[in-house]
Parts: sequence; structure tokens; C-alpha cells
Amino acid sequence: MIFGQRKRNRRKAERSGGSRYSLAWLKPIVAGGLQSVLGITGMLIGIGIMLWGLALAFDRPIGKVEVGGRFQRVAPVQIEEVVAPFRGAGFLSIDLDALRAALETIPWVDRARVERSWPNGVRVFITEHVAVARWGEDGLMNTRGQLFLPHARHIPPELPQLIGPAGTEAQVAQLYLKTYPRLLAVGMRLSKVELDPRGAWELTLGNGARVRLGRQDVATRLERFIAIASPVVATRGADVSYVDLRYSNGFSIGWNAPTRVAHDAQDAKPDA
Repeated sequence: MIFGQRKRNRRKAERSGGSRYSLAWLKPIVAGGLQSVLGITGMLIGIGIMLWGLALAFDRPIGKVEVGGRFQRVAPVQIEEVVAPFRGAGFLSIDLDALRAALETIPWVDRARVERSWPNGVRVFITEHVAVARWGEDGLMNTRGQLFLPHARHIPPELPQLIGPAGTEAQVAQLYLKTYPRLLAVGMRLSKVELDPRGAWELTLGNGARVRLGRQDVATRLERFIAIASPVVATRGADVSYVDLRYSNGFSIGWNAPTRVAHDAQDAKPDA
């Protein structure tokens, strides 16, 4: 019994020893893998240091500014004043978005585009606002109906005038932009659009005649003017003082002479 037990213990020890010796083949693999990892890590560090050195070499301070685009109102000195604080930045590290935003704060600059110019410069492309109307006495509005210059020094005399309470700039501009081409198509020029504090609309034509649209059904009344009243104004424009469309179905004409002619509204009173 003792002999058999010793025999079994010896076999068990041999099996244990065999397992221990069987893992020895992993040692070179682990050692080789660790060396590979260390080698890759060292290579990546070396590449990072090289790239950092290249960035420092190429990140030169901005020394040249090229300006392009078709513009008349923006002076080169205005652009230089905006670019000056950015000259200390490097060619690679300069914040192009911040520079673009700063350029677009210049009066008359609608859009600016900025790009790098090798080896140490930037290119600036300027697009100016196009003024299509004046707001109030000295404001200017662009083709999108935006008030881009609240107080302009010079107002082109040919621009139409838009008037309205503060905060209604977009609303008044929208009516102008929709109405101007419609009237031009029937031979009339729109010189003024006015929205009064009560919400009533009035148009002034190039010949001085006023078109009263009131506060209600403005789009319908404008269609009525174009379809029915505009031929009268076109043929006798010099005699027309105003056209009042503040009626349910008709309109009245006020003449520069003391004669008044009404159409479909002889005894009616105008609506609001």
C-alpha cells in the first residue's frame, strides 16, 4: 500500500514538473513582444518629436497679407488694422476663423474668406454689401433686407427709402423686395415703403403718387392696385396724388386737381 502511494505521488510530481517546464517556450515570445512594443513606442515618440520640430520650423510669424476681391467702400488700411493683431501668430497656428470674423465687422464687408499662403502669409478675399435701399434717414440695407449700416455718411440718392418702427426692418424690406419687381413690370418705380406705428402700409411711386394699403389684406389690395389701378396711374401719373385701396372691393383716386374719382366705392368709407 505504501509502495503504491509513493508511485502515485511520483507520477503526480512528474506531471506537475512537466507543466512547469512546458511554459518555458513562452518566455522568448513574451520577451520579444515586449521588445517590439518598446520599439514601436520609441518610434512613435521619435516621429512625434520630428513632427513637433517641423511644426516649429514652419510655424513662422505671419509676414505677408494678400487682399483680393472686388470692393470699393472698404479701404486697405481698414483691413490692415484688423489683421495687425494676428501677425504675431504663426503660419500654422493662426486662427483663420477668428480672423474672418474680425474682418466681417468692418463696415461694408458682407463676407470675408481667409486662407494660408505659403510660406508665411495669408490671403484675404472681401465681398462688399450691395446697398439696395436706405432705412430711415441714413441707414443702408443690403439685398437680403438686412440693415448693415445704421448710420451711413453717404447715401446714394437713387436708393428707395424704407421707413418703419424699430425692429420692423426685415418686415418692411420683405414687402419692398416682393413689390419692387411687380411694379417695375407695369412701368412704375417704387421710391418709398412706409409702415406706420399703427401697422398701416403706404407706398410712394417714383412720380410721387402714394398708394395707401392700410393694415388689412395688404397682399390682396396690392394685387388689386397692380391689376386695376396701375393703368390709370401709368397714363395719368402726373395728375394722381394718391390711390386709396382701403376698401373691401374697390379703390379711390385722389387727384392733384380738386376732382376726386372713385371706382366701386363712391359712398363707401375706407377700412383700416
